[in-house]
Amino acid sequence: MSDILERDRRHVWHPFTQHASERDPVVVTRAQGASLFDEEGNELLDLISSWWTCVHGHAHPALVETLHTQAQTLEHVMFAGFTHAPAANLSFELSRRLPGDLNRVFFTDNGSSSVEVALKLAYQYHRNKGDMGRSAFMALDGAYHGDTLGAMSLGRGSNFFTLYEGLMCDVHLVPNAPVWDGCDDIEEREADALKALADTLDRHGKTTAALIIEPMMQGASGFRFARAPFVRKMSEMAREAGLLVIYDEVATGFGRTGALFACEKVGFVPDIVCLSKGLTAGVLPMAVTVARDPVFEAFLSDTFDTALAHGHTFTANPLACAVALMSLELFDTERTLEKVAHIEARHREQLAALRDHPRAERPRAQGPVLAFELSGSEGHYKTDDGERVRDWYLKNGLNIRPLGPTVYLMPPYCITDNELSRAYAGMFEGMNSL
Repeated sequence: MSDILERDRRHVWHPFTQHASERDPVVVTRAQGASLFDEEGNELLDLISSWWTCVHGHAHPALVETLHTQAQTLEHVMFAGFTHAPAANLSFELSRRLPGDLNRVFFTDNGSSSVEVALKLAYQYHRNKGDMGRSAFMALDGAYHGDTLGAMSLGRGSNFFTLYEGLMCDVHLVPNAPVWDGCDDIEEREADALKALADTLDRHGKTTAALIIEPMMQGASGFRFARAPFVRKMSEMAREAGLLVIYDEVATGFGRTGALFACEKVGFVPDIVCLSKGLTAGVLPMAVTVARDPVFEAFLSDTFDTALAHGHTFTANPLACAVALMSLELFDTERTLEKVAHIEARHREQLAALRDHPRAERPRAQGPVLAFELSGSEGHYKTDDGERVRDWYLKNGLNIRPLGPTVYLMPPYCITDNELSRAYAGMFEGMNSL
């Protein structure tokens, strides 16, 4: 056993890990393009983009050079009372690319924090406007919005946070209507979900501050896709009832649904958008919460009482801002969304074989994401079949990490056709090994 692994065993507490039974982690020593390399030099295709962050590929030279250059100029400065070019320019570029008047960018450190800020914005917005009764929220069943207290409250329907229900704020769950290749009852299920939302709005609309949605794709609850008209109708109903609409695009932003932002495909401008993960292309931690102009204006007055009293030590870190700016530039110069469209087309070529496979059900593809369930596999975050097939994938050079019974691929956009072919062949072989 290497010194790194021995020290890890003794001192490290890993996320989402039961250390009494979990296998030893893989010691990764370097990464390049779509691949990770362990301490023995073995290659692993990173087919989940290192928890959905690495959009352009590992060690992209433009991102590495940008980080190096920025570090020599300004590595960090407090963001209360100061500003700097990387933050101002990134805010401008995000606002320019987001639809409508989503013009006000609040910087945070991670996806959970960006959601937490969105909840505080929505709650305080109504209070600043004189409506003191809106203290609850609405979220979709099965949603996952992060691990902080407010985010956990929204994600209670994901079954991750049952232990903490006594700490949660008031959230009304409404049903989603997932869609997959070959399903024939989607209109009926969408109609039922919209009726349930209408009923919930009738009962709780006047005491609810906001509806929060992962638009087009619920991530950690099993990559459940939804159709754009359905998401748009839910959003319109919430706004008509006086709720703010929050889109959590931590997982869906930066190409994950085929567009730069999922709200573009939905055709709806939410009041608040949460972004992280792909924001810095996996290089550094950072997140933003972006609000429409009227939301920002509700916080303006002659006293501090209406201001947003929230902040983080590393808010708008210049290194992360500079890298995020370069990542956005790469979307243009490398025609990244064309790469995403090509990956989606390759994914869709696998759907027929997945429909016919005895261990796969509900296959679906959207943007760079291909997902399906292991038939006959029951459970939530971990299942016996999911763990067995994960082990097989790792032994055969593929980083595919099922979410319970859901197997999914979300590769970096730099992945080659040959690498995709390797991934698909291994994906099926792994299922056959069961």
